[in-house]
Amino acid sequence: MRRLQWQLKLLGERNRDGSARTQHQRALILSLIAEELWQLGFRDLEYHQLGGRHVNRLLKGWQDKGLAPGTIKNRCAVLRWWSNKIDRGHIMSTSNDAYGIARRQYVTNISKGTQLAEASLATITCPYVRWSLMLQRDFGLRKEESIFYTPSYAWHPERDAHWMHLKPSWTKGGRARSIPVRTTVQVETLEGVAAFCARGSLIPRGLKFHQQRSKYEYQTRRAGLSALHGLRHAYAQQRFFDLTGQHCPALGGKRRREMTAEERAVDDAVRLEISEELGHSRVDITHIYLGS
Repeated sequence: MRRLQWQLKLLGERNRDGSARTQHQRALILSLIAEELWQLGFRDLEYHQLGGRHVNRLLKGWQDKGLAPGTIKNRCAVLRWWSNKIDRGHIMSTSNDAYGIARRQYVTNISKGTQLAEASLATITCPYVRWSLMLQRDFGLRKEESIFYTPSYAWHPERDAHWMHLKPSWTKGGRARSIPVRTTVQVETLEGVAAFCARGSLIPRGLKFHQQRSKYEYQTRRAGLSALHGLRHAYAQQRFFDLTGQHCPALGGKRRREMTAEERAVDDAVRLEISEELGHSRVDITHIYLGS
């Protein structure tokens, strides 16, 4: 490990901002950036010496490589985090527009929903992974959230049977949220995972989160399962139908530009509700899942 990578690793360990997933991804990006700076010739750079010229060289390299705007924005967010931790936040603009980074395109109107066939689920030999997949399917959880899931915290049928709760440390961005429990299938999944885990979680005793995530990835890859983020899309699309009685635009439903003002108001309210259930804070991100 190069010196700068080691220094940034220690910086991350001293500043554990956000969820475990956020910390893990930040650490990976910091390590990648340190390696890129080395390749760019900044071989004696100390972590506290980050400056505007380093940022500009990195940005030019990413744009020359044609990296996606979302990827560049994620890396800029990590650079801002780094610069703020060393009290050099002034070296970066707070706006991505200042760097000529294109805005993300959310609207596709093509469904990316994925279904989880029982036959595919049956090929998963690790029961922890199998329950994680069922939680993703039935509640639209992210992969990491489904791995961290702990029944004793999340669901209490004796006093709060209609809601499943996610702890901040399980979620992207550290945002706690609650998801409605509406169907018998959801109840059966929650009861099943509670009986399986007892007082534990979907990380087997003796394993760490990253080890169970690796097992999840190995098992799903071996079973031929891919694009599993599409389970969140399918959940959102079903919720849209449940709440409106209509299919969303990504499934051929009426597009927003075709709606009356009253219909758009209903559409806005429904999208806000679905956005909250998915753990987002912006309505416009639902265009990825539902189309527009």
